[in-house]
Amino acid sequence: MSKISNVLTMLEYLSTGKKYSINELSQLLEVSPRMIRVYKDEIEKAGIYIDSIKGPYGGYVLNQSIKLPKRFIDTQNINIDNKELFNKVNKAIKEKRKCFIKYYSQDKKSISQRIICPYDLILLGGTWGIAAFCELKKEIRHFYLNRIKEIKILEEFYN
Repeated sequence: MSKISNVLTMLEYLSTGKKYSINELSQLLEVSPRMIRVYKDEIEKAGIYIDSIKGPYGGYVLNQSIKLPKRFIDTQNINIDNKELFNKVNKAIKEKRKCFIKYYSQDKKSISQRIICPYDLILLGGTWGIAAFCELKKEIRHFYLNRIKEIKILEEFYN
């Protein structure tokens, strides 16, 4: 998950009023305990203060009422048609590697070849897509996964 997504998820857990240890939060969010401390600092910079309880039974507690944005997506109802493609894109994003794709046009009558720098997987009207910089168009574009005919992860990295 992205940093923002992790921070919001951490706030969701803490807004229940339950005390969570750093290790519990790091396991729930699948990040290191150090990242939990970073997220706490970022949350507090935004004006939401989290109480730290010291000691062997310590942890973090949110002792204030905050209004979190509602999540409109129920991840259990999202269907991934091509898990292999999804996993390849996810790997390229994590490794910050460029990809070569063959992409169907909207009417699926022509195929363009592009080199993209994938930034994130996104939902586009209930269908998975990629937010990526397209070297052909020289701008950030959205690509539907179900319109990608072929993908190759390149050796080249991007920033």
